Amino acid sequence: MIPKPAIRAEGERLLAAFVAAGAEPVETDLLQPAETLLDLYGEDIRARAYTTQDPVLGEMMLRPDFTVPVVQAHMAHGADPARYAYLGEVFRKQARRSGRASEYLQVGYEVFDRQAPEAADAEVFALFRDLLADLDLRPVTGDVGILMAAVRGLETTERRKAALLRHIWRPGRFKALLDRFAGRAPVPAGRVRLLERLAAGSPLALIEEAGTFVGLRTADEIATRAEALVADAKTPPIKATEAALLYDLLSLEAPAAHALDHLRGITPLLPAIAPAVDRFAARLTALAKRGVDVTTLAFEASHGRTSLEYYDGFVFSFHGPAGLPPVASGGRYDALTAVLGSGAFIPAVGGVIRPGLVARLKGGHA
Repeated sequence: MIPKPAIRAEGERLLAAFVAAGAEPVETDLLQPAETLLDLYGEDIRARAYTTQDPVLGEMMLRPDFTVPVVQAHMAHGADPARYAYLGEVFRKQARRSGRASEYLQVGYEVFDRQAPEAADAEVFALFRDLLADLDLRPVTGDVGILMAAVRGLETTERRKAALLRHIWRPGRFKALLDRFAGRAPVPAGRVRLLERLAAGSPLALIEEAGTFVGLRTADEIATRAEALVADAKTPPIKATEAALLYDLLSLEAPAAHALDHLRGITPLLPAIAPAVDRFAARLTALAKRGVDVTTLAFEASHGRTSLEYYDGFVFSFHGPAGLPPVASGGRYDALTAVLGSGAFIPAVGGVIRPGLVARLKGGHA
């Protein structure tokens, strides 16, 4: 067990390094409005965040991370460009017997810069690499933006594309939807029975026939949803060639430079990914300028898809011995700035380090 003062000292060292790199130190409240986080992530956030009721402020959550409050503060009155650093506790519920702490120290670095996003990606990654160089960690990178672009380019309904995009960060659910939309998996039995019932009468008639109305949704909302299910059932499967390319993309794992060659090869068949692939290429050039060997740097197209749901581009993590959480992780979250900025937008990228794990590995307690 690493003493808390030693972990705090490690955090302070990393914070000082971020400040020396040009970041402004900031602090955020420990209690965050639940409404904001629920709007961003839906009810799923309750499974991993601690909630409490305040008689004045309403439902609140113990800070699950720093990025959301930092973005909110920046979009309200931040400079452009800007760099921020922070240090403090975050709180996450953990699965029973996971062995992971539900409260731990986190130190982070965030960059808001619209001039050269790929250069900012490289800046953050290289800074983390340098700070963690003596720990012999394994870096892994990815790009959620390429997968999102591929989904948006599918020749299918907007409703199906929206469903896939909504579950980008839930790999199991995403694949199940893709399998069904591509005709590779049968329609669930429950949905088949529901469609058969709907074919026998109008949704409103079936609702009336069901008896007492229970639930928060109105009859019109339920009818609209039912009509959408019927329309979806009549939608042709995603083309086999498009589905095959998407499955290929999901499984792509290679050194970054080789991954770029592969992506260049499939771009003519999936042209919607071309801008995202160009950004990936620009990022590799920026990384190489900072001394990162992109011929050996690990790239996984599905990397980062189990993290919090604001990453929409470059993602990275640094891994120690098996069984430990990532020592550091981060990525690009441009869309989040628009959501929290009431329409205003600025490209943003950042990452966090867990000082407790750094101290543990330095002390030989892996």
